Amino acid sequence: MKVKNKKEKELGWRRLDNSAKIFPISTGKKYSTVFRLSAVLKEKINPKVLQEAVNVTLEKYTSFKVKMKPGFFWYYLEYNTKVTKVEKEQDYPCKYIDSRRNNNYLFKVTYFENKVNIDIFHSLTDGNSGTIFFKEIIYTYLELMHPEVLNEEIRKLRKIEYDTEDSYMKNYDKKAKSNASGKKAYVIKGRKIPLGAISVIHAIMNLEMLKKETQKEKVTITQYLTAVLIYSIYQENYVKAKGKRPIKVCIPVNLKKYFSSKTMSNFFSYITVEAQIKKDNLNTFEKILDFVKKDFEKRLTQEEIIKTMSANVKIGNNPFVRPIPLIIKKALVRLSYIEIRKYTTTTFSNIGRIGIMGKYKEYIDYFLMLIAPEPVEKIKCSSCTFENKIVFTFTSILQNNRIEKRFYEFLKEKGIQIEIESNGVSDDIS
Repeated sequence: MKVKNKKEKELGWRRLDNSAKIFPISTGKKYSTVFRLSAVLKEKINPKVLQEAVNVTLEKYTSFKVKMKPGFFWYYLEYNTKVTKVEKEQDYPCKYIDSRRNNNYLFKVTYFENKVNIDIFHSLTDGNSGTIFFKEIIYTYLELMHPEVLNEEIRKLRKIEYDTEDSYMKNYDKKAKSNASGKKAYVIKGRKIPLGAISVIHAIMNLEMLKKETQKEKVTITQYLTAVLIYSIYQENYVKAKGKRPIKVCIPVNLKKYFSSKTMSNFFSYITVEAQIKKDNLNTFEKILDFVKKDFEKRLTQEEIIKTMSANVKIGNNPFVRPIPLIIKKALVRLSYIEIRKYTTTTFSNIGRIGIMGKYKEYIDYFLMLIAPEPVEKIKCSSCTFENKIVFTFTSILQNNRIEKRFYEFLKEKGIQIEIESNGVSDDIS
């Protein structure tokens, strides 16, 4: 195992990366900025063994063995000497993590029957690096459960090499100018679920069937699902609410695909697909899909990605913002973030294929990813792929699920095999 930033390790603390600085200032019970990863295994979970697997993994990935502390200007991370607590799942996913009740950790591992979950506060890491950490927990758990099959020889094939550098500061361009749209987004309308509940609906799809459809249309899976999402919002919410503003979908982008980095800290950016329904007459799926394909091609270039990333770095590195005391920053950022969130209709995060080594695959059915909905982005979407299963997930704070139903019905009409799972919080999905 190779871990850089030795000076910070010796001091027992490290700075938050540029993206992570904003999360603890803007977060709260309504805006948790928490995402969840789940692994559905083919056997019931042994809680004691899972606890041991988490403890072992933390010794390998010490960047997760931290707690957050307030400094005078910014929050920072400090080594956590306490033990983690693995618990049975009892709450809704992606809820605000109260570190005081979680032995100060910024992630939480839970289980239910044959499923293992990890909820992670975004200041700690992003979806890509969170997946690496979670996979190691699953690997270790399976090794402890099946030592006769998953032996030392197989374990040696897994190499752990990472650092905690701020890859934003290393790669951003001071001269790059943002081209972000100044138009507010259409906000999805609907009655909210009471008592802070969250509706979760998963569509477990046959990957090969979905691929045939995307290949026929000459688009990527992310492009296709983004178009289906926009079309579903348009049909089931936008028209009925007589929407005028553009439907804007935020798509997180893994920057490790564009820059050389092994960091376990945050290193992501995003593109925003802005569908101006009325202006561009995007009233059919075919028109929306064509628009989405062209918009992705325009925005997913090295030059455009650098512009967006650099604009965000400049905010966190602004010489006028840095010297403001943390207590004042919190008040200012929370007020501004209420406004900023009005520039996105929803978010769709596709972390892609979760690769698992040979014999370990035999014990895993599929993976899930979930992201927290919030008062403005009332519905959020995510997906991940394992073997021949791709799971598309809606998390929502709305009572009705007309958008979800239309999304799944559309895919079924295209001949794609889908199995629906729900936590039963919203209206009947069947």
